[in-house]
Amino acid sequence: MRWDVPEELTEAEQKFVLRLRRGGKFFIFLREIRPRLFDEAFQAELEKAYGKPRGTHPLPPALLAMVTLLQAYQKTSDSEAVEQGTADLRWQLPLGCLGAEKAPFSQGVLSQFRDRMAEHGLDKKLLERTVQLARETGKFGWQTLKFALDSSPLLGAGRVEDTWNLIGRALSTVVDCAAKSLRVPREQVLREARLTLLSGPSLKAALDIDWDDDEEKAAALQRLLGEADALQAWVQQHAGREAEKPALQQALAALRRVLEQDLEPDPNGGGGRLIRRGVAKDRMPSLGDKEMRHGRKSKSHLFNGYKRHIATLAGKGLIVAATALPANHPEYEAMAPLLDDAEKYGPTDVALIDRGYLASPRVEQLLKAGKDIQCKPWPSRNQGRFTKEEFAIDLQRGRLTCPAGATANISAESLIAHFAARTCDPCRLRANCTAAQRGRGRSVTIHPQEELLIELRRRRRTSEGRAALRERIRVEHALARLSAVQGPRARYKGIRKNTLDVRRCAAVVNLQAIARATRPPLQRAA
Repeated sequence: MRWDVPEELTEAEQKFVLRLRRGGKFFIFLREIRPRLFDEAFQAELEKAYGKPRGTHPLPPALLAMVTLLQAYQKTSDSEAVEQGTADLRWQLPLGCLGAEKAPFSQGVLSQFRDRMAEHGLDKKLLERTVQLARETGKFGWQTLKFALDSSPLLGAGRVEDTWNLIGRALSTVVDCAAKSLRVPREQVLREARLTLLSGPSLKAALDIDWDDDEEKAAALQRLLGEADALQAWVQQHAGREAEKPALQQALAALRRVLEQDLEPDPNGGGGRLIRRGVAKDRMPSLGDKEMRHGRKSKSHLFNGYKRHIATLAGKGLIVAATALPANHPEYEAMAPLLDDAEKYGPTDVALIDRGYLASPRVEQLLKAGKDIQCKPWPSRNQGRFTKEEFAIDLQRGRLTCPAGATANISAESLIAHFAARTCDPCRLRANCTAAQRGRGRSVTIHPQEELLIELRRRRRTSEGRAALRERIRVEHALARLSAVQGPRARYKGIRKNTLDVRRCAAVVNLQAIARATRPPLQRAA
């Protein structure tokens, strides 16, 4: 299973390299660094995923790992990768098969290899290997470990549908699974369950209503839900133990989830159901990818899919950790796993983070350990009136002093300081402080990390502090390079496969960084 990766270029490779122009430099670099990237130790790690070979001798895992890097670099599918491995001499150069008439791998092997990578964490090891190579070059400083964290949207690969089509697709999936499990035609299930809406070209065509008429829509919804109830009752009656098999069980669970998340009881009573107003928490917007979620990068930037998170070596743009989470998961959930992976190279000295990571328990741990947190503080807004920054906050005594000199205690439970109405109503600065009606005083909410925020606000007012914040620009550049390699849309479905893709694309970004830092080309290791 070991891939023989000679250091010296063959005579044919040397001639081909001389003919390659600028567009082929990265392929040349991959050929040059191949022996160091896939050294004996790393190849042994890759081989562990296969255990003891049985039957057909498997392809060297290191060869397949190189193919996955080439796929990420050129955004190719498995079928396209086979074509490139057959016809593109640039691919054949780092794969060690220059001039071959057939690719040294097949389409099915690539899919199986990715499954093994995900199962055994080889995507993380591949990224770690590129970081180790960067460290060995001596071009990336490691004296002070400043890690910078950031995230960006990754649009999901599953089709996003509205409530009507989501219910219709869920019903259709249950019918298909039931027919397959019971070994009967789909039409028989539709006929016996008395379903009439799934036979047409689409659900909405079968309903055939005026979608601007609320009464027709309400009647159509009850008809659709009646068929959903009828199908579930039919499966319960006829499927028996077949309903416990994974495919049908998962289809039924998806149908129930769609009904629960997208519907709510009719407020007028009668036991009816209506389409939910607003969006349910953790709503599943696609049956094609059940792990996709609704998310937002900002108040105005909404998207469906995932968020890719990275940790970089600040100032160097080297990605040391990467992961993907559903789009509705807050940023701070990614901070601990990112730093756990990053701190394999040494303890964090400085963490440059986005405000979304401030709520992570890891921030408190770093502060207690005497580490430095650099972050833009949350802005204080009050529609032109006094903001929280203009109050004197005494966290040790749990007191707040307003611009007029009045004080209020900070509640230990709610972390809110309430100023009494008898204090605020006669105050000459009242109009500059609060828009509350007479009889109600000003309230100020204290952040759980208020002490840190006070320090961050103080730093922001200094030129040194603003310069420190600008160090995060490099992580934004690294994130932009990762987005350029991976693209804006997920290539796979599910958290684990998209995490694998983020990591292998991050490995490509690191290899590109090494190539830039070590020009002229790397010399062979002594």
